[in-house]
Amino acid sequence: MTTKPSVAVLDYGSGNVHSAVRALERSGADVELTQDVDAVLNADGLVVPGVGAFAAVMDALNAIEAPRWIGRRIAGSRPVLGICVGHQVLFERGVEHGIAADGMAEWPGEVTALPRDVVVPHMGWNTVRPPEDSTLFRGIENERFYFVHSYAVQSWDFDQSIGAIPPPKVTWSHHGADFIAAVENGPLSATQFHPEKSGDAGMQLLRNWITSL
Repeated sequence: MTTKPSVAVLDYGSGNVHSAVRALERSGADVELTQDVDAVLNADGLVVPGVGAFAAVMDALNAIEAPRWIGRRIAGSRPVLGICVGHQVLFERGVEHGIAADGMAEWPGEVTALPRDVVVPHMGWNTVRPPEDSTLFRGIENERFYFVHSYAVQSWDFDQSIGAIPPPKVTWSHHGADFIAAVENGPLSATQFHPEKSGDAGMQLLRNWITSL
């Protein structure tokens, strides 16, 4: 009998987590919605969801010491997947309505407002431009994914010369300007869009991630 990979979905008060739990279960994982530190650290994979404002999500994560747990997983090469604001907080900083808040700084970059000359929030289906060697987007490179956001990281300045570690794989999309739609960086991956709301393509992305655990 094949054992399903275990996935912990971090429960820190973020809304709309149950759709992510159901999508992960349908994609082949044994899923637990939890903030228990042992479950978070020991699951095969950890999903960090997020909806709402950058600063509020960081406050909620800090309240349960989640950045420390996430950092321990990454240091131990234990897979983590961030979704939507759970993607944004992995960057250095977020600025919303003139209020700046520090993120986890796993990657360089600032989350800022999308251009004013387009409709925001960016809500609906959009294409992405993944790198050829993407694991997350294997077999779904030309599909569309579902976005709901008004802020994004719109530039990438990563020092590719650091050590012998392979550079992160960055996927882009466009809404008024290019913005980062996903990053794959060793054990740490994240998507600006919602795979759990992205139909068959989103399910395949989750399966690709779960298969890599």
